[in-house]
Formats: sequence, C-alpha cells, structure tokens
Amino acid sequence: MSLIRAGPTLVAPPDHLSVPQFLLDGLDWHVTYPGRLASTPCLIDEESGQKVFLEEVRYRRQAPDSSTTSLTLTPPATVISPNHIAYGPCVWAVHRLGELSPVVRTVIAQFEYNRWNFQQFQLAKPSIIFVHSDCLAPVVKAAAIVGLKSDRIVIIDTVRPLGFRNLCDLIHEAPTLPKFTERVLKPGEAKTTIAFLAPSSGTTGIQKVVSISHYNVISIVLQSATFNRINEAYAPLAERRFRLGDLCCGFLPLYHIYGLVYNVRVGVSTPLTLVLTPKFNFEIFLASIEKYQITHLTLVPPQAVLLCKHPASKRYDLSSVRYCIVAAAPLSASLTEELLQVLPNVQLGQGYGLTETCGTVSMFPLTQKIGTLGSGGQLLPGTFAKVVKPDGTLAKDGEVGELYIRGGQVALGYYDNDKATYETFIDGWLKTGDQIYFQKGDIFVIERIKELIKKVKGLQVAPAELEGHLLTHESVVDAAVVGIPDEYSGELPMAFVVIQPELALMVDKNPDLAATLRADIFKHVADVKSKHKWLTGGIQFIAAIPRNGSGKILRRLLRERIDSAMRARL
Repeated sequence: MSLIRAGPTLVAPPDHLSVPQFLLDGLDWHVTYPGRLASTPCLIDEESGQKVFLEEVRYRRQAPDSSTTSLTLTPPATVISPNHIAYGPCVWAVHRLGELSPVVRTVIAQFEYNRWNFQQFQLAKPSIIFVHSDCLAPVVKAAAIVGLKSDRIVIIDTVRPLGFRNLCDLIHEAPTLPKFTERVLKPGEAKTTIAFLAPSSGTTGIQKVVSISHYNVISIVLQSATFNRINEAYAPLAERRFRLGDLCCGFLPLYHIYGLVYNVRVGVSTPLTLVLTPKFNFEIFLASIEKYQITHLTLVPPQAVLLCKHPASKRYDLSSVRYCIVAAAPLSASLTEELLQVLPNVQLGQGYGLTETCGTVSMFPLTQKIGTLGSGGQLLPGTFAKVVKPDGTLAKDGEVGELYIRGGQVALGYYDNDKATYETFIDGWLKTGDQIYFQKGDIFVIERIKELIKKVKGLQVAPAELEGHLLTHESVVDAAVVGIPDEYSGELPMAFVVIQPELALMVDKNPDLAATLRADIFKHVADVKSKHKWLTGGIQFIAAIPRNGSGKILRRLLRERIDSAMRARL
C-alpha cells in the first residue's frame, strides 16, 4: 500500500469565502438545519443556562464590526479567554475586518491564558486584545512588553474594570457609527489568507505557531460533515449519530485547535447544541451531563481515564450519552473497554489529527458502533496519506513508518518560521512526525517519533503503549513514560505515576508501602511486556502529569525534571 485515498468523494470547498461567511451567511454550501433558528440553540452557557440561537450568533458577529472599526483595528487581533459565548463573535468580527490591513492577513492568535509564551505573543504582534476579566492581569503585563496600551484591550464579559473598554459597550455604540464594507475574497484567496494562528502542541520542545487559512477551516468542516453524513437521512432518525436537539459537551479549550474548530463546527454547522463550559472540572462535567442530558462527548484521554477511575462517575446519571469520541492522544484498547462499562449505550471510538491538519485526519466511521480497538479511525474524505519507512520506501498495509498527509485541511506552514515550514511541509505533503501503520483502512498511531525511546539495547519503546497498560493498574490514575540515559543500554524506560489520592497520602508517610507499590507496578508491566519495555529506569510518584490544554503529555517538562535531578547528584 503506497498511497491511500479516503472516500467518499468530497464536495469541493469554496475558496473565495471567509470562515464566518461560510458558517453564518449562507453564501455557499451550508448545513444549518430546519428548525434551528426557531427552537434549537447553537450554544448554552453551562453556568448561567443562557441559550444563544443562530440569529443571535449572527448579530453578535455583525454588531462589533463597526465598533471595532472605531478602534482603528489593524489585524492581527488576539482573543485571550476561557470558553465564553463572546469568543466566536469576536473571532468572526475580526475576520470580517480583514480589509483594514494592507496585506490581507486577518489573524486571531490563540494563547493559553494561564501559561504565557511571550515569544509567541511577540511573534503575533497583536494590535488589539479581546480578553476575559479573569485573564486581565497577565494580559496587561504582556501588552506592556509589546508596547500595547490599555485602550487596545477590550473586556468581553460583563465586568467593567476602570480604564478598559467593554465589548458590550462597543456593541451598543455600533448603530451610531458608520457602516463598513466587508472585504470579499477573490477566487483562490481563501487558500492563502490566514484565519488563525494556533500554537502547536509543544510536547517535545518550544511551540511553533501554525498558520491556518480560511480554506483549511472550511475544508475540515466539509470533510467532517461528509464523513458523518451530516444533514443526510441515511438511516431512521433513531439510528442517526447526529440529530436535531442533541447536546454536546463544550469544555475543550477554544484556544486549542480541537476546541477551536470542533466546538465551533458542532455549535453552528451540525444539528447539535454546544453546552459551553469555561474550563474543565470533572464533577461539574458529570453534573452537566445529568442536568442537560448531554448526548455527545468530545474527550481527551485524561477525561476518559477519570470516567473509568474516579468514584464520582458512579454518582451521576450518564445514561443520556450516546456518542463519544476521544482524540488528541492514543487511547489503549483496554481503556476503551473500561470506558464502555461506564457508558454501555454509547457509540465510541477515536479520532486522530494535529494542529497542522486543522485538528482532524481520521475518525471512527458510521459503520462502526465501536471503533476498531486501538485505532485512530479512518481517513476523512479528501485526505490522502502515505506511510514512509525509515529507508525511504513506502510502507504496505500493516508496515510501520512515518505518516505523511495531504488534503484541504493541511495548514499553510509555521508562521514566520521558514526553516520549520520547509522541514515539515514538503511538496504538498505534511510530514507528521508520527509513527503509524494502516490495517484494513484503520490508522493505528504508535507514537510521536521524537517521543520514542529508541536506544533500549537497540530496540524502540513507545511510551504510549506502556502508559496505556499502566492505566489498567487499579492504583494508577495517570502515567507518563520517558527515557533516561543509561551507559549500558542507551536509554531505559522510566515512569512518572499518579496514584489514587487516598493511597498517595499513605505512601508519603510510609516508605515501605511506596517500595511495595513500585514493585507491584513494575510487575504489572513485566508480566506482559518484553524485557526491553520493563520500567528499569524507575518509577516515580508524582502529584500530576504535566499536560497542555488538549491533554497531551508535556514530556519535555518531565525530561527537564530528570535532568535537574541528575545535575543535583553531581
């Protein structure tokens, strides 16, 4: 198998529309459902219960346009906020104001508001910041570094700190201000006009900033909708995966690609209503499922682990859940089976994607109630893939190699980083850096190539494989595996393990119990894994595994921890 092409045929994405024009204005192919405007909200604010309908989303998007024009806005702009109903309208309003820049580069830079990366902030050079009041203090500091004055900071929630403008006030000003002429893209311009600057995962090093075009976003909406047969009567209503009136959880952070694109698509271009939550709290998440009768879950592995392991899962009624997709990192077959015990009525599977592919490459198909165990699903329509072995030849079915992807969802490159772009975006293909294999149309992700432990007596070890098995131990809540240097073997697998809270308290006070538990965890791996995969590098108990906002393990921070410990011994 030298090349795979996904089917069915994809409707050609329009290349002359911006994201809000495509999603909200109905200028071209659109999937708004009959009855959506009258009875089915796009969004529900989880905290207040406020419902937002499509017509209001359109108004909220249009009203800030003239008022932001009064701020003499020169893109790029930045939204820094936990999930909030004003997030999308701010993004779309700035998209409509692209003509204000002599070079058409309408950009929304996405930042994690609780962990600042000033290099990215300086790279984006925002001219205006839309910010939630909870994030205001660090934003003011960051703005000062890049020379941005307080009058360029707009508060998007109802709080009105002295000296700052509020979005609600700007919206009220809009009717008194001159109207503007929205820029219309020429054929082909959507492919080269940046819609978002989104940070890469940063799991192995410094984050890069991915340039995502309007065409990329439109493509992935169409690809996902075609794959899931959105707006098609392909089966009796009771058997369809997406139905008018269904509700989807919305805790995925909007400043990461998974939430940014998936949440927006769910809330506007599908029949589902998105229950938008400011940030993830497990008990609130469970209560929200019960309160709103949520039918669809979009999870990352840490949340899947909590559903399986946390005792609170048994205290709430989760029977409304009919669909669950897990993405951002591989989910082991054993953990999938555990999740099915918690959600017995669910259609369950995985998806796979990268920031560089606008979030999605593959999903589990409609033909499977339960996705193939361990699989990242099947390629979306309009997606091409090839698997390249270390010797440069193309892999066949079942053979392991590095995945290359081509399709409308593949980003433009890395912003202001030609070297990284040339190394990763090659002749129309995205070099993913992921080691995978295909089996009968399913994609199986082994590990990020950079994260493989490669020198255990010349053999490779995939951390994700060991992490998945560690999570099947009754005392383990979370785990991460990295390689540590060894003069004889090259590298040895070492596990950082989070154990059950009650047990952790006892282990802290009892070194003998800690040693016994380490031995038991070691045996748990050694009993079923080859010797080069044993945790001979050690087992260290830790309070929490460092992860980014999308749930991916930040192994670089764990390696820094190991390096610091080794230096301290010298």
